[in-house]
Amino acid sequence: MHPLTPDLSKLSVEELNAKYGDLLKRSTFAYRVGSAEMVQQLQMLMGDYQAEIQRRNDMALAEMEKNSKQFKNIIDIQ
Repeated sequence: MHPLTPDLSKLSVEELNAKYGDLLKRSTFAYRVGSAEMVQQLQMLMGDYQAEIQRRNDMALAEMEKNSKQFKNIIDIQ
């Protein structure tokens, strides 16, 4: 987790994806100019955004499974 990451739970899904896209563009630029330190910092920020996106996707899936009749009485073998 990056120490300067803002509170991502307050962002909407659209804002979260837009900011992640912006970080991806900045990371690509940093790769091109050869700034390894900047790339490392951006990757840490991107990891935080990816974790928040994954957390929200997991919550949405759990909610769909809870409310869907298709998932009733299904045995999940992993």
